[in-house]
This record gives sequence, structure tokens and C-alpha cells, in this order.
Amino acid sequence: MAGGRPREFDFDKALDQALDVFWEHGYEGTSMARLEAAMGLGRASLYAAFGSKDDLFRKVLNRYREETQPTAAALEEPTVRDAVREYLHRNVDAITSPSHPHGCLIVGSALRCSPENADIAATLAELRRVTTQTLQDRFEQGRSEGDTSVTLAPAELAQYVSAISEGLSVRAASGVSRQTLHTIVDVALRAL
Repeated sequence: MAGGRPREFDFDKALDQALDVFWEHGYEGTSMARLEAAMGLGRASLYAAFGSKDDLFRKVLNRYREETQPTAAALEEPTVRDAVREYLHRNVDAITSPSHPHGCLIVGSALRCSPENADIAATLAELRRVTTQTLQDRFEQGRSEGDTSVTLAPAELAQYVSAISEGLSVRAASGVSRQTLHTIVDVALRAL
């Protein structure tokens, strides 16, 4: 084959395996040895296919964000209140799915990021900021369209929903049940 020999592994499958390792152990808790074992690749093959650990983590973050689109789609609900309710309940379902580690990769990795990895911490903070801004934009749209289902200012509501969402993730990662998390969402919605 022109251009070198073909890859002897499934790139997407290996990326999904790396995603699960990072999701379970966070960025700092994930060693190259752990990645090699999960992905079934030697270090040289891993570096050749994915680059450094940082490069691989950034690819994993992109894959993770693709997987979380069903949660983001909740913002298409007709009212702000409906969007908040669906967003948080879908978030609970996503962070407690039996198909992957519990919690949120982005939040979990941010909790365990030392100063030596300030660039990773900054990337994670930016992703959380973008999510909060997306929420705020949706809430501003609702307000401009006359939606009065929630009276909080869009920026305040976006910060509130982000904080609840991130807190749910931490609790899910620590073993709190899906039902309990849904109950927390119901209480948070009553607080609106």
C-alpha cells in the first residue's frame, strides 16, 4: 500500500477505549501504561496514531462532546423551563449510564488537575464556560421571544443550571443513584 503499511487496529474503537480510561481516571490519573493496556497498542503505535497524551486527550474530548449532543438537544424545548428540566434530567441519564463510567469526563478531569497541567485545566474550564454560554444564549432567546416560564435573568439562570449540572456529575461519580439525582433535579426545578 502506498504511503506506508495500513493501521492494524480500529482507530475509532481505540479512541473510544481511551475515552473510557480518561473518563474513569481523569486526565492525571490516566497513565500511558493504562492507555496502552486498554487500547491494545504499544507506546510507539499509540504515539504514531494519536500523538502525545495531551493530543489523545483532546481527541477524546472532541469525541465526548459528540456523545453529549442528546443532552444539549434538550435546549430545543419550547420554553425555558422545559429546556432546563429536560437538560438536567437528560444530563442525569447520561452521567449514570451503565455503558460508561459515571460522572462527566470534563468535570471529573478538572477536579484532578494540578498546576503542571494548567493548559489542560484551561481547556476544561473553557469547555465549561462554553456550555454555560450556550445555556445563557438559549435563555436570552427565550426571554426575547416573551417566554416568562422562568423569571431569573438569563446569565443567573445559566450559572445556576451549570452549577447544578456539575454538582450532579460529582455526585454521580461518587455513586449516588440515578433516582436520587433525578430527585435533586426536581428540587432544583422547584427552586426556580
